[in-house]
Amino acid sequence: MPRLPTTLRADPYDADRPLMMRCACGQDHAPQAHGTAQAVAAASVEEASRDFVEAALVKALFPHEPLRRRFLKAVGAGTARAAIASLLPVASLQAMAQEKRAPEKKDLKIGFIPITCATPLIMAHPLGFYRNEGLNVEVVKTAGWALIRDKMMNREYDATHFLSPMPLAMSMGVGSNPVPMNVATIQNTNGQAITLAVKHKDKRDPKLWKGFKFAVPFEFSMHNFLLRYYVAEHGLNPDTDIQIRVVPPPEMVANLRAGNIDGYLCPDPFNQRAVYEEVGFIHLLTRELWNGHPCCAFGTSTEFIQKNPDTFAALYRAVLTASAMAREAKNRELIAKVIAPAQYLNQPETVIAQVLTGRFADGLGKIQTVPDRADFDPIPWQSMAVWMLTQMQRWGYVKGEVNYKQIAEKVFLLTDARKYMKELGQPVPQGAYPSFKVMGREFDPDKAAAYAKSFAIYKS
Repeated sequence: MPRLPTTLRADPYDADRPLMMRCACGQDHAPQAHGTAQAVAAASVEEASRDFVEAALVKALFPHEPLRRRFLKAVGAGTARAAIASLLPVASLQAMAQEKRAPEKKDLKIGFIPITCATPLIMAHPLGFYRNEGLNVEVVKTAGWALIRDKMMNREYDATHFLSPMPLAMSMGVGSNPVPMNVATIQNTNGQAITLAVKHKDKRDPKLWKGFKFAVPFEFSMHNFLLRYYVAEHGLNPDTDIQIRVVPPPEMVANLRAGNIDGYLCPDPFNQRAVYEEVGFIHLLTRELWNGHPCCAFGTSTEFIQKNPDTFAALYRAVLTASAMAREAKNRELIAKVIAPAQYLNQPETVIAQVLTGRFADGLGKIQTVPDRADFDPIPWQSMAVWMLTQMQRWGYVKGEVNYKQIAEKVFLLTDARKYMKELGQPVPQGAYPSFKVMGREFDPDKAAAYAKSFAIYKS
């Protein structure tokens, strides 16, 4: 049985009274005080779990108690409960309330970079999804991807927000010592853009970008691979015709404003933040290059999984439940409120809402409506991993022949994802290597080696 909070309010929104679990008789006292086994049994796990998450959500939305009291007084606890119940993934929460083995390790540190790509991992914290699984999780805001890598390799973090190519590179020892890592889920799909400085509004044709300085968040990132792919398709060599430098996402807007870079391919919310600050415009969303492409992932080391299988299972369930909630368009504005505060993204709520809802100003005088600008499909398709490996090979990060599928299947835990999605009552995908198109060109994972060598521009 999942570990539930030992103290829940009879009305979880009542800020004046101490927390207590509702008695089955409906009176405002603990079940133990009633003195009957029937009363204790009637206080269902499902109801307690739902009350806990509802209370956590109200506190996340209204962290200041006076404001929370005014809100509840104005609308009433019943109305607040009904509104929140319409947004919660109730089926997932009920599934989570089934019998589970206790986690081997309950106190965990999970690293994240403050970007919307990490939405499921972040929102699982204030909404109580980790706690529902018996975990005491600290989500730790981290300055950059190199630091994420180092803290995972040094075992300072138990699990983390990864750029999806990072576990491949770390497992292979590319750019660091080899340490086996695994991708449990994809955190987000799409959710990136190419942003240019406002002074370049007359240079929308990439053929005019020769000599431009671009930023990406890390070498082993979809941002780097997609930027390289895009400019190469327009006849520019990314290693000689433009400069690509690594800049942590939170520093990109300031660098754009200062003129240190001409643009970037970056995760949100920093594309939208550049528009908000009137220093940049959105040249294109990366969904226009590959609709449904992966960006970030949630994962941990193979060693952690082997030593803590039940803890890993609990983390899996928490993150998958958050992903299911984040996929629902009706929840996006609410989630923007939850993840906007300083301890998470530290961004204006309106900026995050524009990213998550897909209704946004583009910096070119238009309001765009693109509902799938960002999505949260958690499936770690192994064909995605194979494509990443072809790009690592294309640009010289990996030398020689590559056993694409062997590496993909070792690092991307598709079988585990299916197992826990089924347990939570979520739709379970079939297959492992679906094909897809990148800039109109079909990628067949069964012909990866030929694909990697087929480009006119590559690093020899």
